[in-house]
Amino acid sequence: MEKIASFTINHLDLKRGIFVSRKDTTTSGDVITTFDIRMKEPNREEAADGAALHTIEHLAATFLRNHAQWKERIIYWGPMGCRTGNYLLINGDYSSTDIAPLMRETFEFIASFEGEIPGATARDCGNYTYNDLDLARKEAKKYLDEVLMNLQHENLNYPQ
Repeated sequence: MEKIASFTINHLDLKRGIFVSRKDTTTSGDVITTFDIRMKEPNREEAADGAALHTIEHLAATFLRNHAQWKERIIYWGPMGCRTGNYLLINGDYSSTDIAPLMRETFEFIASFEGEIPGATARDCGNYTYNDLDLARKEAKKYLDEVLMNLQHENLNYPQ
């Protein structure tokens, strides 16, 4: 079986950041860009807490799908199984630098969020009690301060 593209990235050298994971063209000719929103250094930093990552998912997905300029282009936001980041799928042909301001806004929103977590009810979520807002805010602030506010080449391009 052929190895999928995301398994060909050298995770030993991968930094935290915003990376174009892939670009796909639909049968109708639309480009869908998949981003790797990497919050943790793989295999060198402890993975994100599952409940915190679940909360980040709820907050980011809600924020992005309501964003005045981007909401019509957002397809999906969801956590990676390895718990080192998230995937963001956007309708259109974009680079990491194109969405850097959007990611700053998203993580500022999460880091400062107060109140009820959107969709965190038994009616709306399959595991609504599995959330940790305090830890999600802490993780978002760390990623924002340490990575998103000072993006370098290594935070925007996969290692060779």
